[in-house]
Amino acid sequence: MSALHLSNITKSFGDNAILKGISLEAEAGEFIALVGPSGCGKSTLLRIVAGLEHPTSGSVMAAGRELTALAPADRNVAMVFQSYALYPHLTAGQNIAVPLAMRQLSRAQRLPIIGNLLPGQKQVRTAIQAQVLDMARALKIEHLIDRKPGQMSGGQRQRVALARAMVRRPSLFLMDEPLSNLDANLRVHARGEIVDLHRRAGVPTLYVTHDQAEALSMADRVAVMISGTLLQLAPPQVIYDDPDHIEVARFLGQPRINTLDTLAAPDQTVALGSMRLQIVATAPQQDAVTIAVRPEHLRVLPTRQGGLAAHVERMEFLGSEVIVYTKLDGLSQPMVAKLTPVEAAGLAAGMPVSLATNPERVMVFGKDGFRLSTTPLASTVLEAANG
Repeated sequence: MSALHLSNITKSFGDNAILKGISLEAEAGEFIALVGPSGCGKSTLLRIVAGLEHPTSGSVMAAGRELTALAPADRNVAMVFQSYALYPHLTAGQNIAVPLAMRQLSRAQRLPIIGNLLPGQKQVRTAIQAQVLDMARALKIEHLIDRKPGQMSGGQRQRVALARAMVRRPSLFLMDEPLSNLDANLRVHARGEIVDLHRRAGVPTLYVTHDQAEALSMADRVAVMISGTLLQLAPPQVIYDDPDHIEVARFLGQPRINTLDTLAAPDQTVALGSMRLQIVATAPQQDAVTIAVRPEHLRVLPTRQGGLAAHVERMEFLGSEVIVYTKLDGLSQPMVAKLTPVEAAGLAAGMPVSLATNPERVMVFGKDGFRLSTTPLASTVLEAANG
């Protein structure tokens, strides 16, 4: 059985359906990133797994236990929030110790004065302190033990929040955009730390983010959610190179994927310049389709060589790459290419160009948004230009 099993989770607030039947499984030690635009339901799904929200229908199972009706404290699930949710009046050590104290001390033993007089309380406190110090050393934050959150940087607070989550040795980690409050440089460094901590813990992790770079670089599998629906769950390279749905293709990738709405011919062929693609016979009859090509798969030729006629609008130099913005002649359709500085040499705004690509890199989606299987009919200058 999977370490985490979500079955047909739905959530509605009145007539507003937030989650529309989400099902997924995670294996022990697997890192799954939930990505999607704001309002797609990813944080709501995380809160349902944590027990902070109740699903309208569906079930949550982890480590072979049914969690759906359990209170958050009974789920053995650790959650790291976007705000880190540290107690401002407690030191880092005291914050890390909170989940241990809640589980290992009785309510009476936790009282400030009376608790110190109860038998066994000091021994438990000593054991908790030892666990806190061990975790702080593991995360290299032992020097922060006596500092309060207001005396720490964002990165330090993030480590304390992670230590508090890990110290209880949960069966499941939930993280809700834990890096969104960090600056860009620290965020890149923190990605590696979180992945290392996840591997050390060896339990499944659900990681909510709107940052596709985080999802693609950190996760074993990426789950793309759009409007409360899970459109695709796959390894990062598969979900990027082989998206099942046009919305998945549009959401992942920077710059955004190029799309061109067109009509399929009666013989179920699709034309892109001099290139023709055949929609496989097993697909339903198509009329309106969307052609998609990622910017890094476009080539910009400084002369008209039979590809898509266009002209350069502007260019952005980004060091190791150059983003070239073009528009197709006659259609004013924007098309963006990602080139190396060498490939972009000689291009300039206003220049007439041809756009080329490899037929195998062209994706076609039906009017329902789902991917259509295609095969190139002929080799063209577009293919040769990429070779």
